[in-house]
Amino acid sequence: MSHFTTTDGTELFYRDWGRGQPIVFLASWALDSRAWDRHMLHFNALGYRCIALDRRGHGRSDDPGRGYRLDRLADDVAELLGHLDLHGVTIVTHSMASGECTRHLARHGSARVARVVFLAPIAPSYAEGSRGPWSMDEPTTDAVLAAIRHDLPRWLADNAEGFFLPAETGTTPEYVQHTIDIIRSASLQALVECFRAKRADQRAELAALDVPLLVIHGNRDVSEPVQQGRAIATLVPHSRYVEYDGAPHGLYHTHFDRVVADIHAFVCEPVAA
Repeated sequence: MSHFTTTDGTELFYRDWGRGQPIVFLASWALDSRAWDRHMLHFNALGYRCIALDRRGHGRSDDPGRGYRLDRLADDVAELLGHLDLHGVTIVTHSMASGECTRHLARHGSARVARVVFLAPIAPSYAEGSRGPWSMDEPTTDAVLAAIRHDLPRWLADNAEGFFLPAETGTTPEYVQHTIDIIRSASLQALVECFRAKRADQRAELAALDVPLLVIHGNRDVSEPVQQGRAIATLVPHSRYVEYDGAPHGLYHTHFDRVVADIHAFVCEPVAA
């Protein structure tokens, strides 16, 4: 198994499959590298080196009881790229990981990064006074966190339908349960702290991104509304926006074939000097 130790002494697990041009996958809040198994197999077969990180407190990484702010999470990403000495990287993110990637580029620059993909990204800002009307406000955040603290299994069961829209997308009960099991294996502290960590104003960081960005969002997303992806695309230079009709938040799975095709087309495009 592959681990490395961060500068704050936390041991993080990552998957590293194959050789070739690197694609680094960063999972959403509560999920880990297992969410990307199919994607990694797909791109590995096409000749890419595929790497996926378990965020601290998730999967097989340490549960250090600290380090769940965006700055530290972004530093973890930077230290993974440095540990593997990666260059020309495509970073593929889902949901909360878009905020980690944005902060990583703001803090560490794009010398190692060629392009970025945001799947169902978080809002440009959740800070009161600067957030869009479609982004989650502070009282709603507090209510969600109270439910997670009180009965995480029940909260997951209640929200699985909206995450996958299984009756419409064909997501099996077994895959839904697999996802729930991954989340339940994470540190509850990490879940709570990471959920709150996204409440930041990243508009200036997004506007300063200097690498090509592909934003993909579904218009049936009840976790991170589609207006968020649209807003990011208007903020970021060198960005492209693709909207999937009928896609929920779990579009990385429900719309797998289209997602990997769009990512591959994006990766194959030449990057301007």
